[in-house]
Amino acid sequence: MIYKEIRTRSIAKATSHRILGTLTTTLIAFFFTGQLAIALTIGGVEIISKLFIYYFHERIWDKISFGKKRCQPAVLWFTGLPCSGKTTTAKEVYKTLKKRSLPVEHLDGDTIRNLFPNTGFSKGARDSHIQRVGYLASKLEQHGVFVIASFISPYEETRRFVRQLCHNFVEIYLSTPLEICEARDIKGLYKQAREGSIKWYTGISDPYEVPTNPEIEIDTSKISLETAVEQIVNYLEKHFMRKLTREKKPREKELSQIPITSVVE
Repeated sequence: MIYKEIRTRSIAKATSHRILGTLTTTLIAFFFTGQLAIALTIGGVEIISKLFIYYFHERIWDKISFGKKRCQPAVLWFTGLPCSGKTTTAKEVYKTLKKRSLPVEHLDGDTIRNLFPNTGFSKGARDSHIQRVGYLASKLEQHGVFVIASFISPYEETRRFVRQLCHNFVEIYLSTPLEICEARDIKGLYKQAREGSIKWYTGISDPYEVPTNPEIEIDTSKISLETAVEQIVNYLEKHFMRKLTREKKPREKELSQIPITSVVE
């Protein structure tokens, strides 16, 4: 379980522990003295003194790094066809990590595109955008933040570039079939793409290169949203409770090639 213990929890643990201990001490004192007043006095002194001792003992150990396993941040990169369930699943994973008091940010293709409306969909434009978003994600990861990134990111080479930028990269492929994605499209964009009124639409007039070896593959037409989120969180619990290292490091030459023009998806 990935969690961070807060002060209120420490207080609750200390209180419940001491109440149980004091009841035991009071009963023992009464057993030996046979006097209820003395037994209650001993119990009262004990619960007050040991409650403070136990609390400060917990807080001191909380600051000691010995024996602790830090939750290593990671970049969770959701990729898949339009309407495959990337944003919906990513949002729920974000909420789950947020509830566990973990530092987390969600970068979503639709949200970023709304900030930069005059952007294109050509391969070059998409590649440039994913490179820049990947660089941003890697910097957030370096500062201890879990990054949830949900982008179509249709090209394998660009996704591989982002992987090399990040220390802990988890590629999550939403493998929902094309026909299911089209059926979910309430905006009618797939239909417009088939009619030729939309250029460079992934899955119709522009290719989607299926990930060759994703860490996680999810078909949202076969499992529930709850199950999908559970699968992803279980992966995080298994792999990022300890420090992970990756041999591949970002190369300065690659970083220098990232353009600084406007962002596009």
